[in-house]
Amino acid sequence: MPKAFRFELNTPVIDDRPVFVSGNFCDWAPTPELFQMQSIGPGEYVLDWPAEVPLPEELEYKYNKGDWSHVELGASGGGVPNRISIRDQHIERNHVPHWRWYGQPFNPEHKPKLISDDFQLPQLNTTRRVNVLLPHDYEANPEKRYPVLYMHDGQNLIGEGTGFGSWNVDEKMAVLAARGHHEVILVTIDHGAEERIREYTLGRTKVGDGRGHRYLQFITQTLKPFIDDTFRTLPEPGCTGIGGSSLGGLISIYAGLIFPDVFGRLMVFSPALWTTPKIYFDAIKFETTVPMKIYAYGGEAESAFMVPNIKRFENALVKQKYGGHPIELQVSVDPLGEHNEETWGKEFPKALEWLYY
Repeated sequence: MPKAFRFELNTPVIDDRPVFVSGNFCDWAPTPELFQMQSIGPGEYVLDWPAEVPLPEELEYKYNKGDWSHVELGASGGGVPNRISIRDQHIERNHVPHWRWYGQPFNPEHKPKLISDDFQLPQLNTTRRVNVLLPHDYEANPEKRYPVLYMHDGQNLIGEGTGFGSWNVDEKMAVLAARGHHEVILVTIDHGAEERIREYTLGRTKVGDGRGHRYLQFITQTLKPFIDDTFRTLPEPGCTGIGGSSLGGLISIYAGLIFPDVFGRLMVFSPALWTTPKIYFDAIKFETTVPMKIYAYGGEAESAFMVPNIKRFENALVKQKYGGHPIELQVSVDPLGEHNEETWGKEFPKALEWLYY
């Protein structure tokens, strides 16, 4: 005889906290004894509806790990709406990517170690702040080597940010650590303020003459060798990524097109493709020397052209011959996505997981 109703849950967060289902069927008590789930394997839980409890026609519920200070969260560490199901469904299969930790969106001990210093850019005759974020357990694993992701616009990536807010990548890495997807070294590079546009564009564009070649030469010829010599990295292109948003997304594309033997992972958010229509022809002519992965994100609320331009770039890559090596492209579109740091920060964990895991 089939069960009246069954909850089936999987989660990548493995710890000793028990899992409960709470909802309109138990007055939202956080730890109802009859609704504690049974562990059937790492991150796998089931619960058959208790016979002594009436099964409502519509169920509204959430999962928690002991009380509401350990309630389920979304993949980026944000809150999620109540779940809805109907009893005629019989089996409800759910996935919880993250959980609160004693009321906080992440375990503070999982935040990466931050190393910050000014760095010489001989190619641009200036200095710039560079931050290195090491996995929280970097020192506990002295034999382990790590992939690296280089990121632009460092002022808007860590902490509160300046001017336009922050992606809070340090906090997002702590969220990822709960599911074991934090083993990537982040290297953030501050932009050059009034020189930002020139440093993130190449040649003649709609916004002026760019110096992006020199900026990319700094990363590939000066910064990356230093990072690889100083930290335990995996230096090959399949483990080396570069990413950013807007003009930072644009220069990340060019980093892959010009230096495919250096960067095999591209994180491209809301790229300013409109500034240089020539980029589509560059993409068609591009032949990668190694397999490459590109995560491209755009929000439909940014402009009428953002997502169509990303699709056009995708089509341009499809038309070229790949030089015998595959390019795996993941296009993510948010119908409500806006052009700001908060939106990009929410997308960051998904992109990093797809690129490296």
